[in-house]
Amino acid sequence: MKKVWFIFILLFSVIISGCGAKKDNEDKVIKVASQAPPMTDVVKVAAKEAKKEGWEIKLVQVNDNVAYNDMVSSKEADASFAQHKPFMEKYNKERKANLVDLQPIYDAKVGFYSKKYKEVKDIPNGTKVAIPNDISNEGRALAILEEQGLIKLKDGVGVNATTKDVVENPKDFQWLKVDLLNLSEAYSESKVSLVYNYPTYISKIGLKPSDALFLEKNIDSRFSIQLVAREDNKDSEKIKELKKVMKSKAVSKYLKEEHKDTLIPSF
Repeated sequence: MKKVWFIFILLFSVIISGCGAKKDNEDKVIKVASQAPPMTDVVKVAAKEAKKEGWEIKLVQVNDNVAYNDMVSSKEADASFAQHKPFMEKYNKERKANLVDLQPIYDAKVGFYSKKYKEVKDIPNGTKVAIPNDISNEGRALAILEEQGLIKLKDGVGVNATTKDVVENPKDFQWLKVDLLNLSEAYSESKVSLVYNYPTYISKIGLKPSDALFLEKNIDSRFSIQLVAREDNKDSEKIKELKKVMKSKAVSKYLKEEHKDTLIPSF
């Protein structure tokens, strides 16, 4: 009888120990939601650095610009790396979420592309211009057009502008508001002559910032691509480790060597 009890206690101890080990292993896993290169590639570089410290960064790749925020908000992921602060704030307002920006990683080189015109002076009156349909990116696109002297916005609105804030439109631009993920398709449409875009999306049709008709002159740090988490986990050990490796020398080197034509590191 004593032998039976001994075996039972031994098995129970093994099971409990196994559960404890599993929990410890799970606590060392950091789930990061992202959408497309180079964001996903940056997460992979950071994962190699985290592994040296005994952490596992698990990349969860999604297909749109809402899912990565939904995953963090619902606690399916610990953090995301796919957006700038104004876009995150828009999500928080619309979904009553509590996402917070933690660390800027890089600034993308954004601007306008045209398959018809090679110089700004060649842009004719009545040109159809494709800009993002979300307010956080719409304002940035309009601010870039104002930088070029192509439109004038209401005083003080800056990157928070909408087309309603355009007070001077000498070339009579016709606005076409398009989902960010579909702007590259708009470039190929015969009726659209000027298209705003990010390097991530325009690369899908073989273009890069050097092909742009004009780029943003004055980079606004609010549009840095950010590491994002929740208010309730921003100070956790997982997020501290994630922040550390996301701004590591390895990530900085990767950005400078592999993506110098499309972005600027912001740390």
